[in-house]
Amino acid sequence: WIAVCAYAAWWQVGRAAQGNSLSYFYAIEWPVFAIFGVLGWYALLNMEKVTEEEEQARREYEEMRRAEARALREANKSFEDPQLAAYNDHLAGLATKPKKKLWGH
Repeated sequence: WIAVCAYAAWWQVGRAAQGNSLSYFYAIEWPVFAIFGVLGWYALLNMEKVTEEEEQARREYEEMRRAEARALREANKSFEDPQLAAYNDHLAGLATKPKKKLWGH
């Protein structure tokens, strides 16, 4: 990344020397891009260190949420919606009946 930005900056310096006034701006811009790239790379590697306490708090929170979900699933197993039960009975009845042919009378 740095090499590409350095090459682009050198190229723009050459263009500026030939009389292209906008290239003066670009000759400054490319090194700035290189600096931002290095700073971004550093930030990705070093800025977000998770401490052991934070990791433990995350694990405890996840376990608490899993326990809540398990409890809700267990509570919902005993509850059956009457409309859903009627619909399931209807489907079971349809599955046991012979199917009518829709072609050839």
